Amino acid sequence: MSDLSERIAIVTGASAGIGEAIATALYDAGARVVVNARRHDRLDAWAEGKDAKRVEIVVGDAAEHSTVDAMFDQARAKWGREADLVVVNAGRGLAGSVTDSDLDQWDEMVRTNVTGAAYLLRTAANRMAPPGENGPGPTWPKQPRDIVVLGSIAGKHISPFSSMYGSTKFAVNSLAEALRRQLAPRGVRVTLLAPAVVESEFQQVAGYDAKTFGEFMSKIGPVLSTADIANLVSFIVSQPPHVHVNDVVIRPTRQDYP
Repeated sequence: MSDLSERIAIVTGASAGIGEAIATALYDAGARVVVNARRHDRLDAWAEGKDAKRVEIVVGDAAEHSTVDAMFDQARAKWGREADLVVVNAGRGLAGSVTDSDLDQWDEMVRTNVTGAAYLLRTAANRMAPPGENGPGPTWPKQPRDIVVLGSIAGKHISPFSSMYGSTKFAVNSLAEALRRQLAPRGVRVTLLAPAVVESEFQQVAGYDAKTFGEFMSKIGPVLSTADIANLVSFIVSQPPHVHVNDVVIRPTRQDYP
């Protein structure tokens, strides 16, 4: 396992699924971790038995500016410096296309998946690499700085069955790549990670038909686990500072579409 004992991480959407698995993997590798979600009880359960000196909980909606600011402020207050590893994971799905998805959920999904993610990216960038900061120069720093953005295969390959959700992930793709180009000269790595089908509570919350989606998972299975995604995040952020794994798709081996 990689040693991340010098890293300070922030993980949003950490109460379940991919976010919880990533937070666990980073903690197990030695990182100090700020976990965020709206479900206080789930975060408390995650923190139980862990070293309180390496864990900080921030309860709240990751799309709220005050919640995002609190994550960074509490990390700096507790550990004496800014977070250097931020995982932009909080998001929500929505079954259906432009013509038949639930119109009442559009605004909230865009708020969470796009504008909320954009504010977290903005804050992470400005905290890690303040405007006007020079690049790393000829001698690279020992400590890398990472922003890992959880996208989706639906944001790279258009699906008529989840096109409204997919549109928000297309937007996240653009935000991540634009920020990568902006921050690369200053030595900050912005990585887009686009998973295909991962078994979690995501599908149920998004409103996918259990029978139809279950048949699809059986056809392409075994599908990915949340631990598969967490292991990949650990690999990405463990690279030396001059190495950047920046645009990654991960699929179950038998998933041909999308």
